[in-house]
Formats: sequence, C-alpha cells, structure tokens
Amino acid sequence: MSQFIPNFINGKTVESQSARLTPVFNPATGEQTKQVKLSTAAEVDSAIAAAQAAYADWSQQSPLRRARILFKFKELLEANFDELAKLITSEHGKIYSDSIGELTRGLEVVEFATGIPHLLKGEFSANVGRGIDTHSVMQPLGVVAGITPFNFPAMVPMWMFPIALACGNTFVLKPSEKDPSLSIRLAELLQQAGLPDGVFNVVQGDKEAVDILLRDPRIQAVSFVGSTPIAQYIYEVGSAHGKRVQALGGAKNHALIMPDADIEMTANALLGAAFGAAGERCMALSVAVTIDDAVADAIVNNLKPKVAALRIGPGVLPEGQKENDMGPLISKPHLEKVSGYVDQGVAAGATLVVDGRNYKVAGHENGYFIGGSLFDHVTTEMSIYQEEIFGPVLCVVRAKDYASAMKLINDHQYGNGSAIFTSDGDAARQYSQDVQAGMVGINVPIPVPIAYHCFGGWKASIFGALNVYGPDGVRFYTRMKTITSRWPNHNVREQGAAFSMPTL
Repeated sequence: MSQFIPNFINGKTVESQSARLTPVFNPATGEQTKQVKLSTAAEVDSAIAAAQAAYADWSQQSPLRRARILFKFKELLEANFDELAKLITSEHGKIYSDSIGELTRGLEVVEFATGIPHLLKGEFSANVGRGIDTHSVMQPLGVVAGITPFNFPAMVPMWMFPIALACGNTFVLKPSEKDPSLSIRLAELLQQAGLPDGVFNVVQGDKEAVDILLRDPRIQAVSFVGSTPIAQYIYEVGSAHGKRVQALGGAKNHALIMPDADIEMTANALLGAAFGAAGERCMALSVAVTIDDAVADAIVNNLKPKVAALRIGPGVLPEGQKENDMGPLISKPHLEKVSGYVDQGVAAGATLVVDGRNYKVAGHENGYFIGGSLFDHVTTEMSIYQEEIFGPVLCVVRAKDYASAMKLINDHQYGNGSAIFTSDGDAARQYSQDVQAGMVGINVPIPVPIAYHCFGGWKASIFGALNVYGPDGVRFYTRMKTITSRWPNHNVREQGAAFSMPTL
C-alpha cells in the first residue's frame, strides 16, 4: 500500500517533499491504495518555470512537428488502452467499458489536435490600400494550466492539453487528488512520443496549488472543469490576475418527454444517461419532465423494475463474468452526500419509487456503493431538483403543458445539456430553439459534441466566453496578431508625413 504518486516536472517524475498528504482509495473496496503529497509552493513554481523555459523552443517548432508528436501519442494511447482503463477504474470506480469510452472520447480530441496546423493558417488580404497588404497569424499564449475533476481523469485533461500543445503552448496540469495516477501515465506517454522536457508538467495538489496557478503572472490561461462554486471562483480570481479563463461548472440536465415519445426507447435512454458512471457526469440526465400524466406513469412503471435490477459492483470483473452496469461512487463522503439527498427528497414529499440507499455488494461491503434511486412527483422547490446531486438519482417532474415545462427547464440556474424525446420533428425543432442550454439532444440522451465541435453550457454551467475543444479550443489557446505592411517605393517617399487618421 501507500506508494506516493509523484509530480512530473521537466521530463522527470519527482516525489514531492511536502508533509501534507491525502489518501487515494479503491472505491470498490474502500481500501487505501496510494497517497498523494500535496505539492509545495516551490514545487508548483518549478513546474511553471520548466514550462516557461520550454516555451521558447516549443512555440517555434513547426505546427507539423508538433502534430507528429501528437500522432505518436495517439498511437501510444491506443496501444495502452487496457492498462489505462484499469488504472482509471481502480481509482475512480467506473466500470471498465466506461473507462474505455472515456479514453476514446479523449482520443478523439487528440485526433482533432493533429489537424490543427490547418486551423493556424491565419488570413490574408492583398492590396487593402494602394501597395498595402494585411495578414493575420494565430500565435500561442505561453504557459497555460488545466485544473481537472475526478470524474474524468483522462478525458477532461485531453479536452485541454492536446489542443494547447498543438497550438504551441506549454502546459501545467493539476489533476484531482482523488484519482491522480492517470495524469502521470499521460505525461510518460507524451514523453515517449517525443514531447520535449518541460512542455507538459503535472503537479499534484489542492487549493494551495490552484491559487498559485491562478495568480502566477507566467500562467497566461486557465482551463477548469468542476462544480459551479469553484468554477466561479476560478473565473473571478484568474480573470482578476489578467488570465484568459474557461471554467465549466455544474449541471442539472433535463429531458422533456413528449406524449408521442417511444416509451421503451426513452426509458432505456434515461436509464443509461441517469445511472451510467453512477451519475458522476456533468452531462447525466437527472430530471425527466413530462407533460402528460399517462406518459409519466408509463415512464415510471417502465423504469421502476429496470432501476431496481441494475447490476452494481466492481468496475473490473474476472474474465467471463458479465460486466456490472454501475460501479461505486468516488469516496465515502460523496456516498454520504448522495444518500443525504435521497433523505431530503423523501422529507420534502417526493415519491421514492426505487430506493438505492444502504446498498451492499457481497465481498465488497466496505466499497462506496449505492443503488439507483428513482423519484416521482418532484417539484421545483425541492433540493433534489434545484441542486446537482452528482449521483445515481433520477427525478420525474410532471408539468401540465409544453409552455410550463419549458418555463421550469429554462428557469433553472444551470444550462449545460438537455434533451427531448419525441417522434415529432416540429416539436424537436421548436425545443432545440427554445431551450436555454448549450448542448441539446433530440432522442439523444447525452449530447456531448464530437471533438471538431465544441463542448460548453449556458448560464451557471460555464464562466468565460469560449467553450472547450473544437474551434473554440483553438481560439482559446491562441491570440490573433494582424500585420499591415507596405514596402518603400518612390511614390510613398514623395507623399511625406500624414497627420490625419489613415484610411487606406
């Protein structure tokens, strides 16, 4: 037990000298498996310094050479999928196939980043004035940082650093201290792919490390994914210190179920979207809104046996055994928090159709397991409706008509993702126009965009003007410089000085 997870600074794994420790657990067993030393201020400083020193050469490398390193990194990721997925499952708890899915979605951003040279070409206009040309170039920012959550230790960092590196920046990653081992393997694979020392660095830490990254003048931009209160803090402090910030926060994603929806298909979609990854996804569908009591009854009756029958247990099983549907939650405190929300829902008067509390898995009695919970007759003033639970809890809300359903959805503080289930193309089109959410699914329960589009919500789900990955990712990690040029000639020399505003 208790190996220490190191930092990765300037091309080397470095054990922190900090006296501040935090344990890392296997959520399926409750056993402490490793420890993290929370980096000192000097160690965070050394990571930033290494990235700053590496920037001068890395930013001047041709975009094609940077892309080729990412191509090699892609190959290494694919070759090590099994090992990486099991590492994710061992510290996060999600089932193995979900870890593979996470890696695949991260890999898609790497693939997009290999094509970034095409997006860095800038623009050119000839003869904007007599003998005058104008062109623009996309230049990197410098040293940038990523602060990432526990629920996607591979995918979320890969939303950030492949694009940042492809654009010519150097990177400092501060992963979650709950499941930090994967970050070191990513650093090692990048080095194996040929990434120069110092271009990518990892510092383990907590708020102390975060505050250094937010305030250090050498850090030019910060990307963050996590809860809304922390996202707002990251945005405010980083912006106050002159940094470009994209900070993605929490969610309470709604699904509107129309009277003409296919009940069986919709129920299956809700089941996977609400309870996959034990609900620990910012894109989990946690609220189902109906505008017909008969539809609500049909959905609840269809879901009830399915939720009760969810296979719950360890994320990796011996070969030949059927994989579980759901693994454990990340930690004991989070298990207590999610269970507490179920308590609140019962106390507030919601109908608890399926109770997932006090779930025990044979042979893993100390694991952080909870069953799926299904509530009906949830109302908008209840905490289980208002707040992000981040666990396997689905709430059914009954609205009287489309207008009232849209009002309650759009009045919610979060606007990350949303979905409609219907057979009516006109209703689907109207919903996609009306709903105040950044990502919309039409009969698609988790509408996470592919890598060449952008991921981002609205309202309290995001702080900052630019979304992650896709074209916005390139815009976030570069700044445009526009050059207007004229070369000396006889006519220009004869014109002499001009004191009025140039109009070309």
